[in-house]
Amino acid sequence: MSYQMKPIAEIAKQIGLDEGDLYFYGPYKAKINPHAVASAREKPKGKQVLVTATTPTPAGEGKTTTAIGLSMGLNKIGVKSVVTLREPSLGPVFGIKGGATGGGKSLVLPEDEIDMHFTGDIHAVTTANNLLAAMLDNHIHHSNRLDIDVRRITWPRVMDMNDRALRNIAIGLGGVSNGFPREDNFIISVASEIMAILCLADDFDDMKKRLGRIVVGYTRKRKPVTADDLKAVGAMALVLKDAIKPNIVQTNEGTPAIIHGGPFANIAHGTNSIQAIRLAQAHSDITITEAGFASDLGGEKFLDFVSQVGDFNVDSIVLVTTLRALKYHGGVEKKDVAEKNNDALVRGFENLDAHIEIMGQYGVPVLVAVNKFDDNDDEELKLTLDHARGMGVDAVICDPFGGGGDGCIELAEAVTEKVKSGAKVTPIYSPEMPIREKIEAIAKKVYGAETITYSRRAERAIDHDLTPLGFDKLHVIVAKTQASLSGDKTKRGRPRGFNINVDNVYVNAGAGFVVAVCGDILLMPGLPTVPSAEGIDIDAEGNIVGLF
Repeated sequence: MSYQMKPIAEIAKQIGLDEGDLYFYGPYKAKINPHAVASAREKPKGKQVLVTATTPTPAGEGKTTTAIGLSMGLNKIGVKSVVTLREPSLGPVFGIKGGATGGGKSLVLPEDEIDMHFTGDIHAVTTANNLLAAMLDNHIHHSNRLDIDVRRITWPRVMDMNDRALRNIAIGLGGVSNGFPREDNFIISVASEIMAILCLADDFDDMKKRLGRIVVGYTRKRKPVTADDLKAVGAMALVLKDAIKPNIVQTNEGTPAIIHGGPFANIAHGTNSIQAIRLAQAHSDITITEAGFASDLGGEKFLDFVSQVGDFNVDSIVLVTTLRALKYHGGVEKKDVAEKNNDALVRGFENLDAHIEIMGQYGVPVLVAVNKFDDNDDEELKLTLDHARGMGVDAVICDPFGGGGDGCIELAEAVTEKVKSGAKVTPIYSPEMPIREKIEAIAKKVYGAETITYSRRAERAIDHDLTPLGFDKLHVIVAKTQASLSGDKTKRGRPRGFNINVDNVYVNAGAGFVVAVCGDILLMPGLPTVPSAEGIDIDAEGNIVGLF
């Protein structure tokens, strides 16, 4: 289905931005001028709604599609709304997911341009990251006046593609002129600390300060070496000067959408930029923000970290689920999730219950949105609504894929009531707590773990690298599988009595958090057996096929 797009200047005008506030990237997308972002801080804030979900499955649950449809539904009932989303990474686009711009009648446009490079923000992050890596190795090659211990370099290289062959590599081979041989690694660009900084920075000056605090490694005397020490900040900031500006596009119904930044929620903090959220809050009644993956990942990080750093409240939480997801967590295989199976559905309610309880700890109203598909059974839908309501939360059916904004009217009406509560987010931990206590709070209160164990490497990092340097007072971001509440991707439903193993802990000082790597999680994904790239092509007229 094709949609008629409006000039982006018309879309921006809906939220009080004029052409002088925009840098145009063609007729249908633009970046927003820093002065417009700065002025947004002085304006009253609208309400903020977080869209998260139950544990994802191979079938997909339509969380982004629901966020888009909800924002359009709010506008249909006369509530001014803007949706803020992350930018798609080419790794998942060419890997498993294909396009990442919504679906059916709830889309952000232009789909192909957003999925393919967009305004180049992720490429700018890649370049800035690798510029710092190159300057680091160049410094060591030319005298190493900072006395960097080449065995304790922590700064990786990145690329915006899934490539398992680059997870662990050797560099500097080929003789004296090529630098010092050492082990290195690649991670995916959206896991770079620079992506996190881009999404967390208040403005350009704040971004430069954060870039300067990046720790790239340690000296032989165990002193941290920063990007500031390498005199890399100015050049990195130059590369990022346009990337830091939020992007504005539109939905298929003409609702403004601000799409900026793309950190994954299983290996990073998983939310679009704070600047995008502030812009949307200043120019709408209700901002809809989607956080990556499920409530135990993007949801927890948004409430415990992003909203605290950004100094804004979350007024309501929408928890998306589907019948097929619940049946999958009830033991049904992907190929059979469309078939009616009340017993499996009821078993799968345990996963829904866990996520309701997780989000309920933060003190703001939770609303369950059952994302409806054409093959859904009415009895199973009713059973799910009744169960959720029995857990003490409101629940509604929505159909963003098939109905667009009209398919989310009931959800929109419920949201407008929820945001009136006046409740404030109560984080589950304080950054002042020791690192282990913060990890324990997340693992036990959110994941439901019974015990937490630490590898020798993680123990040494906490006790010898991070705590003595004051990094123990930062927030904690957990890198963990998205496929389970536990650290084991094979455990569906609601695992109980399990252990979370912390394999490594390292600091992202510029972003302002410590990362705890748990279980079998990879910072550089690999392509699947049959990657989506095999079915993607472009014809002689420039039409893209196989992407959506």
